[in-house]
Amino acid sequence: MVDEKEEIQKCDRCEREFPAEDLIEEGGSRICENCYINAHARIKVCDPWAVRSKKILKERAGLVGSEGLTDSQKEIYEFIVSKGGATRDEIAKRFDMPLEELENEFAILRHCELVKGQKRNDGVYIVPFED
Repeated sequence: MVDEKEEIQKCDRCEREFPAEDLIEEGGSRICENCYINAHARIKVCDPWAVRSKKILKERAGLVGSEGLTDSQKEIYEFIVSKGGATRDEIAKRFDMPLEELENEFAILRHCELVKGQKRNDGVYIVPFED
């Protein structure tokens, strides 16, 4: 329960309210613990060793395609496939997901060789890997 005298502030990233003492100073912003962790726990997208490891693990487990993904990852992948590609902003908006979290999901899908980035006239799209 929050003490009525305790100062409440919004996280500068997610805009949720927290006791002021729980926010972390980060690059001139005050952010919550979840946003701090998301910003510092990024998975590297272009990582050949991660791709190789994921491929070997999936083969050993007998998994193909989107098998072995979390429900969230499957939904994102199916959305990208259904649209033939989508921007990061479209995906983040559709799944109400912070961009940092989306980048981690994208990295995992990329390591599985399910999606990749593709430059188009109006920006960068996440597209099915086989395109």
